[in-house]
Amino acid sequence: MHIATESLATSDVYRLLVGGVTPRPIAWISTRSEEGVDNIAPYSFFSVVSVNPPVLSYTQVNPRTGEDKDTLKNLIATKECVVHVVDSTALEKMNLTCADLPPDQSEFDFAGIDSEASQMVEPRSVSAAPVRYECRLREIVRIGKDAGNGTLVMLDVLSVYVADDLYQEGAINQRKLDSVGKMGGDFYSFTKELEVLARP
Repeated sequence: MHIATESLATSDVYRLLVGGVTPRPIAWISTRSEEGVDNIAPYSFFSVVSVNPPVLSYTQVNPRTGEDKDTLKNLIATKECVVHVVDSTALEKMNLTCADLPPDQSEFDFAGIDSEASQMVEPRSVSAAPVRYECRLREIVRIGKDAGNGTLVMLDVLSVYVADDLYQEGAINQRKLDSVGKMGGDFYSFTKELEVLARP
């Protein structure tokens, strides 16, 4: 079946995009508001933009209100965040941080997430996260301000934390990482079964 996107409602386009572009890595992003409230939320439109300099990106799909989510509001105000890789042990707590909480309520408290001070930025780090990237806001590219429009956010990576048992010979052990991917709807994928295929 061939489907022209111009004939579809935004919600239908969304389902076709997130149902096919899978699995998607999850950026679990912590920020701190100007008032000192610690926020954390997951984003599955997430990737690497550049290695030299090191830059990550995530995309906010604008909510129905058209307003920025707390993560982006905080980033614009303070310019700092921590991007965490989600493993299977954190899946349920990560899912809780999808809740639509008021800006003055911390998702860390709501989901019972243990945190610790970061090394180079003010936002808190998830203590149990196997990999985390401390970042500074680099650039924001807005496709539009309406509901469903995308806002691309680029982040300069200032430092990288890797759990000691995962860091081997300058790399992250992929067999031990156990990262989780986002599928369409409420589905998630796991990386416990890996296959090695050498490049030609």
